[in-house]
Amino acid sequence: MIIQIYAFTDPDTAYQAARLGVDHIGFVAGEYGQVYGELSFSSAHEIVSILPSGALSVALTMSADINEILRMAEAVQPHIIHISSDVDMVNMQKMTQLRSRLPADIQLMKAIPVVDENSFDTADEFAQVSDFLLLDSKHAGFPGVGATGLAHDWEISRKIVKAVAVPVILAGGLSDLNVVQAIQSVQPTGVDSNTSTNFNGSRVEKDLSKIAAFVNAVRSWERFAEQNGEATA
Repeated sequence: MIIQIYAFTDPDTAYQAARLGVDHIGFVAGEYGQVYGELSFSSAHEIVSILPSGALSVALTMSADINEILRMAEAVQPHIIHISSDVDMVNMQKMTQLRSRLPADIQLMKAIPVVDENSFDTADEFAQVSDFLLLDSKHAGFPGVGATGLAHDWEISRKIVKAVAVPVILAGGLSDLNVVQAIQSVQPTGVDSNTSTNFNGSRVEKDLSKIAAFVNAVRSWERFAEQNGEATA
């Protein structure tokens, strides 16, 4: 089970989280004045460069400009680029262009808003041009997809996971208290936490004790599932 945590803003905390067992270290690459925790390309690259072997860097971008995203990829050099803007801002045509112009060793993750049954068709379409899908919540007043701290309809997410051929990471209001229930309900390849692993009252400061609790909840479930013959991602 992949554990992905957002949104780190300093290299030391990111490094410590990776040592705690976080597989995907996420951060916001690009200062566009849209979301909390935005980093300059150079600051984002500092996080990439410090991560221990085995941890993958995930650069979230709110840009909808292909050339700007490519500029970010060259400067930051992440393992994965997470396209978090609304699906109509970076559509299938743009995703196809990105895939053809990015270096082969950089993967693409597309954020899919899970709103209603139409989300299934959206996910099925973008799975054709993505290495990962991230299923997250969409809330009016929040730019892009995710970072709301709210859960969505897990039944829709479960249908998407069963239908698409690419790995799916589940996000949206996950914490150590509900992540096992989410895994059992949706059966994703990975799980993601952002707001629930921050210090109380902070939009940007990560709480390593909450991250450790989240990791422990997932790994404990994996051990239990393996002992009892249940499938794990």
